[in-house]
Amino acid sequence: MRNTSGKIIAAAGIALFATLAAAQTGTQQQPQLTPEQQAEMEAWMKAGTPGAQHQALAATAGNYVVKVKQWHDPKGPVMEDSGTAKRTMTLGGRVMVEDLSCTMMGGMVPFTGHGMIGYDNVTGKYWGTWNDSMSTAVFLTEGTCDASGKNCTFTGSMNDPVKKTPIKMRMTTKWPSPTTEVFEMYTPGPDGKEFRSMEITYTKK
Repeated sequence: MRNTSGKIIAAAGIALFATLAAAQTGTQQQPQLTPEQQAEMEAWMKAGTPGAQHQALAATAGNYVVKVKQWHDPKGPVMEDSGTAKRTMTLGGRVMVEDLSCTMMGGMVPFTGHGMIGYDNVTGKYWGTWNDSMSTAVFLTEGTCDASGKNCTFTGSMNDPVKKTPIKMRMTTKWPSPTTEVFEMYTPGPDGKEFRSMEITYTKK
């Protein structure tokens, strides 16, 4: 089981880190660290310490009003909805959590979503997860931001419920102002070409 293996690896890493840290601080009777142990402990500490990217995520915490636009066809009409979103930091400033509540399909369907965004110090990339009330799946994404941190691009895929095949998606996020964020999603159209299928504008209260 992949999830179980991941938990075992994480637990082993935590145990190793705790043991080495205890040895360094002298809280347990442990032999002096070898250079290899010292380097390993420092690598774990570096991987787990929040940095500038996590601080940037924390700066977006707060309450938002959201405006949603959706297109189900490149030439089709736009459906508009509205709602609210709340963002908070968790795990000691390492992960951003977003809870969104709005309507979809032009006000016909109530919608709630739950997402997380973090930055992996090891890979040097952002990661994201998304679950919502219109699906039983989890949407996984990975991405990067430019030097300004105000233009980000993520990619991911989800399974088409009809065709049972993965659908590739591209998402962009821009901050035209400190209190305004624009999220856009691009998906394949009927002809297979990418088109903008969703836009969400977040306005911070």
